Amino acid sequence: MSNIFKRVRDITLATLNERLDKVEDPVRLIDQFLMRTRHDIAEADRLYQQYVMHANQMRHQLNQAQEMRDRREQQAMLALKAGEEFAAKIALQEKLMHDEKAVQYADLYDKSKQAILDLEEQLNLLKSEYQTVYDKRQYYFARMQNIRLQQQMNQRFGQYGGGQVDGMFRRLEDRVSDMEWETESVQQVRRMSGQAGGGGLGQESALQREMERLRQKLDSTKE
Repeated sequence: MSNIFKRVRDITLATLNERLDKVEDPVRLIDQFLMRTRHDIAEADRLYQQYVMHANQMRHQLNQAQEMRDRREQQAMLALKAGEEFAAKIALQEKLMHDEKAVQYADLYDKSKQAILDLEEQLNLLKSEYQTVYDKRQYYFARMQNIRLQQQMNQRFGQYGGGQVDGMFRRLEDRVSDMEWETESVQQVRRMSGQAGGGGLGQESALQREMERLRQKLDSTKE
C-alpha cells in the first residue's frame, strides 16, 4: 500500500514540475496541488485512525485469547489434580483453540502495527511535502505580486519616463529658439530700414553730381 501511495505522489510531483515550466500563473497551479495534497492528508489521516482502531481491536482480541488460553490451562491442571481426566481434556481442547486464536490475532495485530508505522511515515512525508510546496508558493506569490505591481506602475507612470521628458524639453528648446530667431530677424530688418532712411539724400546728391559730371564730359567731346 505504501509503495503504491508513494508512486502516486511521485507521479503527481512530476506532473507539477512539468506544468510549472509551461504555466503562466504558477501560483494557481501550486494552489491546486496544495488542495489535492490537503485532501490526501485528510484521507491518510482518516485511514490512520481506522488502522489505530483496528489495531486496538486486534490487541483486545489477542489479550482475550491469551487470557482464555491461560485460564483453560489452569483449569486443566486443577482437573488433573482432582482426578477428573475427562474435564481436563475438555479444558485442554479449549486451551488449544484459544491458543490458535492468540496466534492469529497476534499476526493481525503485528500487521496492523506495521501498517500504522507506514501510514505515519506517509503522513509525515505528506505534511513535509505540503509545507515545502506551501513555502515555495509564498515565494512565487510574492514574485508574482511584484511583477503585477511593476506592470501596473509601468502602465500608470510609463508616459512620464525620462526619455519623454528629454523629448519634451528638446521640442521646447526648438520652439524657443525659433521665437528668438524671429524676434532677432525683425529687429535686424528694422535696423536696416532705419539706416536706409537716414542716408537716402546723400546717396541721391552723389548720384546727381555723378550724372552732371558725365553730361559735362559728353558736351566737351562734342566740341
